[in-house]
Amino acid sequence: MVDYYEVLGVARSASADDIKRSYRKLARQLHPDVNGGDKDAENRFKLVTEAYDTLSDPEKRRQYDLYGSTGGPGADPFGGAGNPFQPNFSDIFQTVFGQGFGGQEAPGPRRGEDMETAVELTFEEAVFGCQKEISLRMPTTCPTCGGSGARAGTSPSVCAQCQGSGSVKRVTQSFLGRMVTTMTCDVCHGEGKVVTDHCPDCRGEGRKTLERHFTIEIPPGADNGLVLRLTGKGAAAPRGGQPGSLYVHLNVAPSDRFERQGNDLLMQLPISYVQAALGAEITFESLDGTESIEVAPGTQPGATFHLKGKGVPVLSGRGRGRGDLVVSVDVRMPTELGEEEEGLLRQLAELRGEQVLEHHDHSIFSKLKSAFKP
Repeated sequence: MVDYYEVLGVARSASADDIKRSYRKLARQLHPDVNGGDKDAENRFKLVTEAYDTLSDPEKRRQYDLYGSTGGPGADPFGGAGNPFQPNFSDIFQTVFGQGFGGQEAPGPRRGEDMETAVELTFEEAVFGCQKEISLRMPTTCPTCGGSGARAGTSPSVCAQCQGSGSVKRVTQSFLGRMVTTMTCDVCHGEGKVVTDHCPDCRGEGRKTLERHFTIEIPPGADNGLVLRLTGKGAAAPRGGQPGSLYVHLNVAPSDRFERQGNDLLMQLPISYVQAALGAEITFESLDGTESIEVAPGTQPGATFHLKGKGVPVLSGRGRGRGDLVVSVDVRMPTELGEEEEGLLRQLAELRGEQVLEHHDHSIFSKLKSAFKP
């Protein structure tokens, strides 16, 4: 297994700033534009970017420190259908260094903006996974022009300045000699095409702000604070570029019966002092239905029982196991005793040779009699 800390050359206790500094240094050295297509350098660049993507995110770093991966034992909680933890090397590099290497924007249609939303889940929905319907207003491909930005019956024309390449070359003379630099075309803004007769609905933008509806899959084992990335579900790009991503933040409501600890569930099971002393078979409801445990005679408060595989599914999914349900016995003592119950307990105390307080009559009648005593 690859050690991401070793890849970036930092200690496991490294701060976020230390990790970012190390990544900037390595990425500048290994970027493909600097190394002329060297495959070894390109592979190392991808690896350091993958390491930075994991260690710069507090939740991914916590998962990696615990399990050696960002998704627990195994990986891919979506069965190959788009892992939200998979790093986008271009996005990460642009986030750290700005748009394009060396400050240049890559030619071609612009990418749509990333969008964010939040989804509220019950405790059970997060444990077992579910589908959720969400609605969001965002820039969407214009239905009138199909995203071209051109009026019906017309089409964008090839940019005369860059001849459709989206970039132009500039030749400058410096003390180092003649230098040729490639820059984004300032006429078509890197798109390679120019719209002269604009669509009346979107005014040439190629997109409109509309209500969009999604059905999203929540993976079994999702936890509060998890962020899902849905590639291509963000804002549409102007005039044919790639859409952005949609980031879905999960807010999980707490349970009134269970406490989550990693993939294990903890719960308190109340039993009477008689059941604890004599033993009993106790039935109760878990997330999976009715369960039963056998409480041995003399069970002490706080004793625990582990029900294997009755906890939270491992986030990597695909049948790779679940945590345990840990049941802690909560022995409840009675706050009031009937006369017969008290009598039996006093007999037991006498039989065991244990000292107890004398009987006190706390009834309302005894209190009234005490009040009128001379």
